[in-house]
Amino acid sequence: MEPITIIVNVAYIISAILFIYGIRMLGKAETARQGNLVSAIGMLIAVVMTLVHQDVFDNFGMILLGIAIGGGIGYYAAQRVEMTGMPELVALFNGFGGLASLTVGWAEYQRLFETGQSSIFTSIVIFLTVLIGGVTFTGSVLAWGKLSGRFGGGDPFPGSRMLNASLLGIMLICGVMMVLFGGSTAGYALFSAVIILSLIFGYTGVMPIGGGDMPVVVSLLNSLSGLAASAAGFVIGNNVLIVAGCLVGASGLILTVIMCRAMNRTLGSVLMGGFGSTSSGSSGVEGEMKAASIEDAYYVLEAADSVIFVPGYGMAVAQAQHVVRELGEILEANGTEVRYVVHPVAGRMPGHMNVLLAEADVPYEQLVEMEDVNPTMESVDVAIVIGANDVVNPAALTDEGSPIYGMPIIKVHEARTVYALKRGRGKGFSGIVNALFFGENTRMLFGDAKGTLSELVAQFKD
Repeated sequence: MEPITIIVNVAYIISAILFIYGIRMLGKAETARQGNLVSAIGMLIAVVMTLVHQDVFDNFGMILLGIAIGGGIGYYAAQRVEMTGMPELVALFNGFGGLASLTVGWAEYQRLFETGQSSIFTSIVIFLTVLIGGVTFTGSVLAWGKLSGRFGGGDPFPGSRMLNASLLGIMLICGVMMVLFGGSTAGYALFSAVIILSLIFGYTGVMPIGGGDMPVVVSLLNSLSGLAASAAGFVIGNNVLIVAGCLVGASGLILTVIMCRAMNRTLGSVLMGGFGSTSSGSSGVEGEMKAASIEDAYYVLEAADSVIFVPGYGMAVAQAQHVVRELGEILEANGTEVRYVVHPVAGRMPGHMNVLLAEADVPYEQLVEMEDVNPTMESVDVAIVIGANDVVNPAALTDEGSPIYGMPIIKVHEARTVYALKRGRGKGFSGIVNALFFGENTRMLFGDAKGTLSELVAQFKD
């Protein structure tokens, strides 16, 4: 083995260790930034050593140009995006990861077609690369469009399940025949069909899935982007790409399973679509929403011994995380026990609320799991729900006709008093009526969440 090969392999091992250590650091809010940096350093080492090993310096100018363009677009997008748009950005980046893997598989198949050096193993991994990459790309673009409100959907269209099953079956048949035909003209035609069908399947697969399931979909697409990258690593024989892709794929899949369990649903039921569609909802909710004034809420909070905050996407829309933390600090100074309860599927991407609260420097030890707070919810004086919907909807416990029946929720309806911050009286993103808002112990604080909370803060400071 040449010395340069040994050096490259050692560098790849170091990169893999940095990836694993970085992912471990991401598990805690106080080390997440450092974990991201550690993983980025590992990727930098891997990229540099790959360029050295492949001896691509003849085309180094084009490589630098590509890095500059891609890095510039990524930096611009990351700087411009608001926290409300972070789920869309993550979905879009997942898509481009899948597209990158697809183009790698395409380029390698083109080379094998021109040289006639195709093998069964290489053909199989190329097929998997373009299949997963194509599905990830169009599925992620559609998820981005849904999250940003550019695309509708969420109701399974007639024959959608049969169509998706047929597309998957045809792609598998084309893949088998592509492997058998090798690098022939017929094989290339089948390969092209796989690319086209995978792009269509990504669209038709995500289209029927409703808003309530989008956090799970984003997590799954993230996993698929990792699997596509790993398959691309097998295609070009790059060990560190295989390792990095497997890490992303495995962690994304584990997170997807955790989120499905948090919704008491199977991954299959999510992919079948229907939950959270625009036509979904319970029509059996009786009563009316009862509005409260800022002054009334202030007096109740001032006398409270325990308060929990339950954030949802509405907090992100209002960018209210900083004033939430400020109100929490004021309540603590007033002798109140303050906790923040985050549901695993709150927001529109995995960990969305955790990121927002960490950005506002909310103490990590004040974040509690719903399993820990639910048994003692009856002793909570005030629960403040900020833009959350399905994750606090008691219909999940009582209404067998509700699409979310059986989903574990934060039982804020059992608190002595609930204040729900909401812009208006409409349904949330999932399209399901929230029975909590009609409860006897619930009072609505209508308006922009940031403005409402700022008024409460002002009341305490006066």
